[in-house]
Amino acid sequence: MKANEQVHFIGIGGYGMSAIAKVVMEMGYKVTGSDVAESALSKKLSAQGATIVIGHDVSNMKGASIVVYSTAISQDDVELVAAKEAGITVLHRSEMLAKLLNATSGIAVAGAHGKTTTSSMIALVMELTKQDPTYIIGGEIVNLGTNAKAGQGAYLVAEADESDGTFLHYFPTIAVITNIEADHLENYDGDFENIKKAYVQFLKQVKPDGKAVVCLDDQNVRELLPRVYDDNALQDQQLITYSIHEQADYMASNIIEGDRTVSFELSTHGTSLGQFVLSVPGVHNVYNAIATIITCLEAGVELEALRKAIKLFVGAKRRFQVIADVHDMLVVDDYAHHPTEIVATINASKATGKRITVVFQPQRFTRTFFLLDEFSKAFPEADSVIITDIYSPAGEEAIEGVSSQRLVELIKENGQHNVQYIATNEEVLEQLKTSIQPGDMVITMGAGDIWKVSHALGEHIKA
Repeated sequence: MKANEQVHFIGIGGYGMSAIAKVVMEMGYKVTGSDVAESALSKKLSAQGATIVIGHDVSNMKGASIVVYSTAISQDDVELVAAKEAGITVLHRSEMLAKLLNATSGIAVAGAHGKTTTSSMIALVMELTKQDPTYIIGGEIVNLGTNAKAGQGAYLVAEADESDGTFLHYFPTIAVITNIEADHLENYDGDFENIKKAYVQFLKQVKPDGKAVVCLDDQNVRELLPRVYDDNALQDQQLITYSIHEQADYMASNIIEGDRTVSFELSTHGTSLGQFVLSVPGVHNVYNAIATIITCLEAGVELEALRKAIKLFVGAKRRFQVIADVHDMLVVDDYAHHPTEIVATINASKATGKRITVVFQPQRFTRTFFLLDEFSKAFPEADSVIITDIYSPAGEEAIEGVSSQRLVELIKENGQHNVQYIATNEEVLEQLKTSIQPGDMVITMGAGDIWKVSHALGEHIKA
């Protein structure tokens, strides 16, 4: 890229696109963008100097030498079609991120769960320990109030999204794999083996002087590791493993869960690195923290500075985000949209000692279809459960027999009888307003717009 180049982003207002746009702009390039509606993120970009237009039109990208689009943009979008016809360089969001990540010491965090929290934790620790990283995160880091920054340090921290296979554009210096699960099967011909093959290739793309940091407690990770060595693409000394249960290079023990906190001792090859305290709850965050600690140590962060910095991390937006804590009533919002995430979040919630009401909004008919049985078994530890209508993106077709009503039936069959179907966010909110009592915790879960319920309920109980 030349210093005077203009980069145009189609669909600039989302987390992934706005983060890249912010970094590109802070690097000194001119940024323009378009979207169908204004968002808080696009407002921030406009305030920083980006030229953003609501609505898609060919004139929006005048002067652009690079046009960036996301998976959410239709191939017949007028701006995208015009850019291709004009011979302008057209890049998918992941390809634009790859241009940035591959040209530096890239830290790419992959996995079915924990990507946003782990990459946010790494970015915050490196920021607080004066590493001045560049970071591009798929969620806002609560401590920093942003999801992206162009730093002057050696490292760039980013999520590596496996959902559509685009993480194979990245050649990182440090690759992290938190776990592997059968999600996004609609993009892998319905075959879990294709996802595993993609992860194997991702690990093989670690730079020759780089490191792969992987969780051995995940069975799918353990099973694919031998395949990474098939053609000597990754050497033994490049692999760093971590766990709580399996024998690994780094192991956590003495885990103590508290009310929205968790602490643990970390050791490596029999040598204790001491206790670490987190200001976020749950054993799942212990795993995220271990990956963060290893990555930051490999990046040259001093241990004691790391220990102090990681304690200050209070989460990423929509990751066990406390919306209201008033009169012994706690309202939390979480992005959990996969059965494993739901179970982990409910288990983390139990340490609060409150009665837990889970409001879950399934997302996508395809995901609900593939994981219907797993979803039906994810709620036994909740005190009560509300299931809303499936949140489906525009253009997705319904699947016969896949519905929230059917999910409620299966949840009951699996032993959770205090579950009900309430179709809309508005109806859910009205019920919660009248039912929430001191000693209750309400947690909204899902990748759609269910967060609106927790925010409105939070404002209600504050008032």
